[in-house]
Amino acid sequence: MRSRAGVARDATRPPMSPAERPKRELPLRHAVTLGLLQGPTELLPISSSAHTTLLPWLAGWPYAELSDSLRKSFEVSLHAGAGAALAIHMRGELLRDAAQLDGRRAGVIALSLAPAALAGYMLGPAIERALGEPGPIAAGLAAGGVAMALADRQAGTRGQRARMQQDADAPDGLALGLAQAAALIPGVSRNGATLTAARARGFTRGASQGLSWHAGLPVILGAGILKAARMRREGVPREQRAALAAGGAGAFVSTLACARLLRRALRDGQPLWPYSLYRCLLAALVLARMRRAA
Repeated sequence: MRSRAGVARDATRPPMSPAERPKRELPLRHAVTLGLLQGPTELLPISSSAHTTLLPWLAGWPYAELSDSLRKSFEVSLHAGAGAALAIHMRGELLRDAAQLDGRRAGVIALSLAPAALAGYMLGPAIERALGEPGPIAAGLAAGGVAMALADRQAGTRGQRARMQQDADAPDGLALGLAQAAALIPGVSRNGATLTAARARGFTRGASQGLSWHAGLPVILGAGILKAARMRREGVPREQRAALAAGGAGAFVSTLACARLLRRALRDGQPLWPYSLYRCLLAALVLARMRRAA
């Protein structure tokens, strides 16, 4: 049994620095679970990044205790797997769009990418540090869900001609780009934000989903490539490579399996309010958990 003097010394000892803390490893089963979750949460407007943070937090996994570099490397593997699967699923459309590319379409694509790329480069790390905790994520989930439900509802009551994907012009591209920049806020959801922007501009639900996926794929792949290059420079511990590979493989499989089914559902006109409701319920669960722990 430790003496009172020993306990007193521990109580007054300064907290350990990050370098002094014992190193945590990412269990393989956790990596696989989060990888399989990546597909549906990436393709649905419910925020994949929010689920990657909140599921371990709600389940009591030590994910937040992993080193920053390991968490970032793992999240790179998730996005790389999902992006590769989405590119394979959309390969026919991408080849067709490349063959039909003209100045107007090129402008739409550029405007849909530029704000997110600029904001990510300048503000991405700061936003992650400031808003990456469960509380701000819950706020992003709820606020994004309410905005999405309102935009979807109002788009169906305007009485105007519904716009199709080929009707997109430069202002639409800019709206999608600003939405993707706003989605850097954890919990907002890139897919949710772009769906909200497209519905607010009068596109059908199917066209909105198509615009969302087409605008998001270059962002997902580009961010994955840049972060992977950084990860390669910094190196990954050998003992964690299996977990990163398992997470990326899980994300690839789940995204490829979900893409056709989920896209058909949205193309057929499924309303967006169920996703908004889910987001708000998840946010309420997080806040309730935080109040109990306070």
